[in-house]
Amino acid sequence: MNAIDNSKMRKDDISLGDLMGVLAGAKDSPLVFYYDGRPVKPGYHVTEVKAGQFSALDCGANPEAWSEIFIQLWDIEEGDRTHMPAGRFYAIIPKVTEHVKLDDTAKLTFEVSDGVQPMQLYCASMPTLRAGAVHVELSPRPASCKPRDRWLAEQQAQTQSCCGPSTGKSACCG
Repeated sequence: MNAIDNSKMRKDDISLGDLMGVLAGAKDSPLVFYYDGRPVKPGYHVTEVKAGQFSALDCGANPEAWSEIFIQLWDIEEGDRTHMPAGRFYAIIPKVTEHVKLDDTAKLTFEVSDGVQPMQLYCASMPTLRAGAVHVELSPRPASCKPRDRWLAEQQAQTQSCCGPSTGKSACCG
């Protein structure tokens, strides 16, 4: 079975380890997630953290296997709460690992709902520190065709290696 190399995730996919690395250095800063063009409400909750080990057959009949971590955010307003400090979120993950094995390199998926609208899946970009807060942009997780994605990556790699800076040798791209 082909294991998906999590080190080759899309630029808008991060791993749990990526997120935790940034949060470790900004524990007192508010942690603000953004989705659908707006920030989560200050009273948001992390309602669930789950790890999945997946085995699948893609549309090209290729077996696949990968691990993924899902973090569920409940986007609600609650009293006079402020956005969760990064350190509080950072402390949740070790609590989860007491009961659930989490792979730091696993693809990270966020499930977000306001309790009224259906839960939506999002991937996260690398967190940024600005204006005294940790900002994490979430973007909708699109469907994809893994054989096509692999083919496109191979084409891009060939173009980059073939048509890179000239070293005086004849270029292979006509």
